[in-house]
Amino acid sequence: MFQRILVAVDPSPARYSAVRLAGDTARLTDAKVRVVHVAASVANLAAVVPLEDDVQAKAVVDDAVAALRDMGVDADGTVAGGLTTQIATIISEAAEEFHADLLVLSPHHRGSIEAFFNPRVSDAVAHISRTAILLAPEDTDTDQN
Repeated sequence: MFQRILVAVDPSPARYSAVRLAGDTARLTDAKVRVVHVAASVANLAAVVPLEDDVQAKAVVDDAVAALRDMGVDADGTVAGGLTTQIATIISEAAEEFHADLLVLSPHHRGSIEAFFNPRVSDAVAHISRTAILLAPEDTDTDQN
């Protein structure tokens, strides 16, 4: 069964359901969980512009790791940096490096037009990852507990 779970989080409230699902799954099999957050930047003609600062990115990871540990799960976390176009690859590579046998993601639902111009990271990860993927359902309760 699952012994090493990677959960990818972003700053949105959707991360709470992904963290809870990863924690619940980890407790079933006594798995270790690693949290990864990609602090994304965008590139334009003149510069690379970060979309969040290092403090914000670290807080997202620390919050998720604390929630998992509160659930009794062995967890750690890391922040990776990259362009928005690289997020799926970075997540997939993090899963491989961690030797994850499960990857938990929280998909963001978009309309078909928006998805055409801005594909979901979860879709891109599913296409390139060699790790089993579990998509966390949307949760209207954004409380961590």
